[in-house]
Amino acid sequence: MTPHLNNSDHLFVANLQSVSLEKLVKSKLEVLFQQQKDAQVDLNGLYTIILEQVEKPLFELALRAYNGNQVKTAQMLGINRNTLKKKIDNYKIRVKKNN
Repeated sequence: MTPHLNNSDHLFVANLQSVSLEKLVKSKLEVLFQQQKDAQVDLNGLYTIILEQVEKPLFELALRAYNGNQVKTAQMLGINRNTLKKKIDNYKIRVKKNN
């Protein structure tokens, strides 16, 4: 059975398609910085945290799209396969190959 979308679902899907990743990230970071300011706490290592939260799902989904083929995944991402392998190891990504 296929779920039916109502009008609000269509609007939601349309909004997701029209909002860039950059705008989504910026919006999330603005909230984070405001919370940090309100709580009067220092943020440490934010750059690394942000990179991990973007890179890990990117690599996971790209690997899934290429059925775990690291050569094709690296080519699609525009990075060296050794770099991809290093990231897979760093993020402890399980590479699944569907037969």
